[in-house]
Amino acid sequence: MLHIAVCEDDGCLLALIEEKVQKYFRENHMAVMLETYDRSDFLKYDVQEGKYFDIVLSDIEMPDTDGMKLAKQIRSSLPDVIIIFVTAYLKYAIDAYELEIFRYIPKSLLDEKLQRALEDAVKRIQSQPQKSYLIRTAAKVEKILLKQIVYIQKDGKNAVIICTDGSVKKVRKSLANVYQELHSQDFVFVERGSIVNLAQIKGIWKDEVLLSNGVRLRASRTRLEEVKEKMAGYWSEYI
Repeated sequence: MLHIAVCEDDGCLLALIEEKVQKYFRENHMAVMLETYDRSDFLKYDVQEGKYFDIVLSDIEMPDTDGMKLAKQIRSSLPDVIIIFVTAYLKYAIDAYELEIFRYIPKSLLDEKLQRALEDAVKRIQSQPQKSYLIRTAAKVEKILLKQIVYIQKDGKNAVIICTDGSVKKVRKSLANVYQELHSQDFVFVERGSIVNLAQIKGIWKDEVLLSNGVRLRASRTRLEEVKEKMAGYWSEYI
């Protein structure tokens, strides 16, 4: 199931976009959870509190938090989210380059452009691994998408999972057990106490692995060549 947010302060246009998005996914037999926001701050707060979205469609010029600031704040919590601006102001396109906006749809061309944008967004999502890891405790069961895991570290008898949204999950298991349960070749030990997600590596400098969240982890001499080989293989396959 895809999770989608639509943010637009014009109530009539918000309802229209919602209708068209629902129609597209209904006709293509895809399950979605769609939430609408007539105030950008409400969407911002939900994301900051941990709500997850695959796709966000947003206006740019809005009261409260404008679309540009909203996109930056959402991107900081959900680095892989697909952001689509539905706007009358394409003049912002150059300024938003660094925000990696997926598509701009002029409001006047909504009928012609929205369906193609959604098709391309779905293709992008489907090309990304959607495997997940389950954390089971006496109180709850929680699912974490593997692509949301940046790295995992040993902390005594626990494994601590650091996620792309900044959240930290603790599991009372050894790193070796967690690694086996991931069932994914996209993770690698950089040293005995740390596992990293290859998709979250930005580069390697000497014996340090640079991660997407700014963290630097030291790689042991015995592991470094394996990390480099796996990273090169991952980049050649997915990038």
